[in-house]
Amino acid sequence: MKRYNILFAFSLCLCLLLGCTTANAAFSDVEPGSWYESAVTQMAEKQLLTGYADGSFRPNQTISAAEFVAITARTAGTTPGQGQSGHWAAGYLQRALEAGWYDWDELPPTGEGYDQPIPRQLAVKILMKALLPSVRGDYNSESAKISDFSQLNGRYYEAVLAAYACGVVQGDASGAFRPTSGLSRAEACILIQRAEKLAGEGGNPGTPEQPSQPDPKPPEPVTSIRGGVSENGWLQVKGAQLCNQAGQPVALRGMSSHGLHWFGQFTNAQSIQNTARAGANVFRIAMYTGEGGYLSQPEQVKRQLIAAADAAIAQDMYVILDWHILSDGDPSAHTQEAVAFFTELAQRYKDSPAVLYEICNEPNGGISWSGNVKPYAQQVVNAIRAQSPQGVILIGSPTWSQDIHQAAADPVVGENLMYTLHFYAGTHGQDLRDRIDAVRAQGFAVFVSEWGTSRADGNGGVFLTESAQWLDFLDQRGISWCNWSLCDKNETSAALRPGTNPNAQWGPESLTESGQFVFSRFGK
Repeated sequence: MKRYNILFAFSLCLCLLLGCTTANAAFSDVEPGSWYESAVTQMAEKQLLTGYADGSFRPNQTISAAEFVAITARTAGTTPGQGQSGHWAAGYLQRALEAGWYDWDELPPTGEGYDQPIPRQLAVKILMKALLPSVRGDYNSESAKISDFSQLNGRYYEAVLAAYACGVVQGDASGAFRPTSGLSRAEACILIQRAEKLAGEGGNPGTPEQPSQPDPKPPEPVTSIRGGVSENGWLQVKGAQLCNQAGQPVALRGMSSHGLHWFGQFTNAQSIQNTARAGANVFRIAMYTGEGGYLSQPEQVKRQLIAAADAAIAQDMYVILDWHILSDGDPSAHTQEAVAFFTELAQRYKDSPAVLYEICNEPNGGISWSGNVKPYAQQVVNAIRAQSPQGVILIGSPTWSQDIHQAAADPVVGENLMYTLHFYAGTHGQDLRDRIDAVRAQGFAVFVSEWGTSRADGNGGVFLTESAQWLDFLDQRGISWCNWSLCDKNETSAALRPGTNPNAQWGPESLTESGQFVFSRFGK
């Protein structure tokens, strides 16, 4: 298999460099009158694609990620950059990554996924961002066209719905999109040519032209109060804003622990006091449920969480009790355990204004808001409210707490509820910031309960320019945040240098580049 991949890449590279087919030559295996003949021939004539050394095009062969991105990039007029691997298409993929057509975790620049089949949902996202970035699709009308919509990862909703709205994608005879399946080379040509045609015509000629809408006006800056529990008391949610007991906007800034059962030493009293002295007024306790955490050793992990919560409260800090699902991506898989846990903890802290409840860290794995997360959240919210009528509850959403727009379209019933959004500055950018503004404009409150200065995998960077852009955005809107993470793990998102003493006071020398930046922003 490795030898085949090498020969394939070498052959294709030669075709790209030397032009193994002439501009007007017919491919030996493209049948005259076939449904894809016109698209393939026209794109070959424009030198957007070439065939193989033997004169074939192989229309039924599954297209790889590298091939799809390279053809899309040529169609968009993008020239290759300096790639991070020796792959023939690395330069095109680097440009696509820099342009935000896809995220680092979808096609890592190290190249291991470049020659793998590209899933349809990712291909459509890349195509729409490259050629039709301003097109949008209505959720209700477009999702109804897709018979297997439930299989679509929420990360790709916007791009796929937009593609359906303008006719780039039409589905098969049964109405299925098959989001995780691959595309044949012929199918890819049809999609790319449709998008290219629409881009040249300025959008979707099949629908009445709509007047252009001005860019949304940024919301008025929010002047928020910092301070701790003694100053702000019980928190409350008023519209899209977290407020203190007096109804004044309040902003929480602080750290999230790493996994409590892995790095619990940095949730001790001294470590929490160190963050408080730096100006933090909130501490998030990440209690992993899977990965050997709470579900494997509930009593021991719960004791650790309570000790950390009490240590934060003693520092006049707010504290977030985080039911940290990750590998167990569907929160409804453990609804019974979550209800029991939050019932007990809400009863324990029912009289403490310091405690916030984060009930599902990052739902993931192809689950849906309406089918999995919302029913779970409603049960847990009701259980907490039976014990704690006032405590603020933070609710995650699918796609690792990024699909807040789905929650806003079908919200959980209750008061003092906020929806969490997670981002990593090296991976996520303006799309998510726009989503925050859109959700807040609808009157829903957002809490960034986890963000990092790295890429989404915890490494890469540190991306300080992008991080500052994000924090300035959050500061202007009075949105609260917790940074990932207070630990000495050997990754760029960690705030502490390896070997940092959890029982000592910390100076700048104890903090990583990420930690120094984040600590400097607590009181900004």
